[in-house]
Amino acid sequence: MSSKESKFYSTADFDYHLPEELIAQHPPEERGTSRMLVLNRNTGECEVRKFTDITDYLSAGDTVVVNNTKVMNARFFGVKDQTGAKIELLLTMPLNKNATLWKSFVKPGKRVREGTKIILTPNDLQNMRISQEDGQASQGNDTISSDCTVTVLTRNDDGSFNIEFGTDNMEYVQEHYGHTPLPPYIRRSDELSDQTRYQTVYAKEVGAVAAPTAGLHFTDEICAKFADMKVNSAEVTLHVGPGTFQPVSVEDPREHKMHSEIFTLTADNAERMNRTHENGNKILAIGTTSVRVLETCADELGILTPQQGITDIFLYPPQTPKVADMLLTNFHLPKSTLLMLVATFAEKEHVMNAYEVAKNAGFKFYSYGDCMLLV
Repeated sequence: MSSKESKFYSTADFDYHLPEELIAQHPPEERGTSRMLVLNRNTGECEVRKFTDITDYLSAGDTVVVNNTKVMNARFFGVKDQTGAKIELLLTMPLNKNATLWKSFVKPGKRVREGTKIILTPNDLQNMRISQEDGQASQGNDTISSDCTVTVLTRNDDGSFNIEFGTDNMEYVQEHYGHTPLPPYIRRSDELSDQTRYQTVYAKEVGAVAAPTAGLHFTDEICAKFADMKVNSAEVTLHVGPGTFQPVSVEDPREHKMHSEIFTLTADNAERMNRTHENGNKILAIGTTSVRVLETCADELGILTPQQGITDIFLYPPQTPKVADMLLTNFHLPKSTLLMLVATFAEKEHVMNAYEVAKNAGFKFYSYGDCMLLV
């Protein structure tokens, strides 16, 4: 990131009030029918459009960059084998190659001791769907293992735990026991429809515990239209973690401890984006997660180098993006690192005013909500 000015913003500068009824609890009935607020980065002018109008802002030779991560069934429910007390797990990061060891949040965690064994509860809705797809009569829990367990190993400094599954068949465990890890502001249990709707149409690299939500608006038809327009596509991978929902609690954002996430940028995708700028065309980043990968892999001139690893990059004003020329993003939580990242694309005042425009126009916010395009 580069810096055009030295103006300092405190965390409070990124606060705003959002009425509860504007928090989307379900996706739109049909994917791709969301509204889109277009913000002119230079003037601050806002315009209400449909998401499908995104093609109006792209030309042949431009490149659209998406995050191809796939959301895991990362939430599990179970009971302690000794007491029967209910337990909830949220997997965050694998700790070994065959994915039997995980870093996980445990709720409630205060009374969980090292060595505690948890018996997982099957996901009845998911198993009913599987049995129906297999042409079987619904048999409840009879067709799945009744002894799927998790053992708590150690407690970490950040409040998470290291846990170990009693089987190395994690695909089976996630399919039969796992739930879609909906964000905390969606105040309902996960439904079967979330298995597809809380997932982008181009998701393929399994590893996220939260969706790259700007991509949820895309349909196969929109992607095909980009191809017809000779708009290029490029992919990055960033496995979104639960830290994405963590608010900044310190007054000075520079003191915030940023969460870490696993990322990959391949050589062919880096070359495609470098060539886009060499040819005088623009790059549209789909979501803040894509931006984080691009800025992690870019040098001071904005030239990308293929890399993979773990990034804890934190982007906030007065920094400005070196790679992406445009950004499609959903509306984010107050005082969040994501909102601060959006404010690196336009003046903070323009961004916060756009949020007020969206509120007044009845836009839906957060993961299943509407989107904003910064051009």
